[in-house]
Amino acid sequence: QVQLVESGGGLVQPGGSLTLSCVYSGTYFSAYEFGWYRQAPGKAREFVASINTDGRRTNYADSVKGRFTISRDRDKSTVYLQMNLLKPSDAAVYYCNGPGGMWGQGTQVIVSS
Repeated sequence: QVQLVESGGGLVQPGGSLTLSCVYSGTYFSAYEFGWYRQAPGKAREFVASINTDGRRTNYADSVKGRFTISRDRDKSTVYLQMNLLKPSDAAVYYCNGPGGMWGQGTQVIVSS
C-alpha cells in the first residue's frame, strides 16, 4: 500500500527551527508534485507550501514566506519542510499531500516557551 509518512515534529521554542520529512513509499516519486498543509485545533486545514516535480518551482503561504523552505530528495523519495523562526501561530499538525490526493498521518508541531 502506497503511503506518505511524516516525521520530525516536536516541541520547539519560539524562534527555533524544525525540519519535517515526508517519505513517499510508492514509485515514480519524481513524477509527482507534493505539498505541506497544517491544521491547528479548531481551524480548517490550510496550505503551507508546495513543490513541483523537479523542485525548481515552489509556492508558499504568505504566513510562512521567508521562514519555511520546501525541498525534495529524489534518491530518498522524501519531501522536506525546513521551518525557521517558528512562532506560536505555527503550532499545528502538519500533513504531507501527494499524488491522487493522498495524505499522511500528520506530525505535530508545538511552539511554546
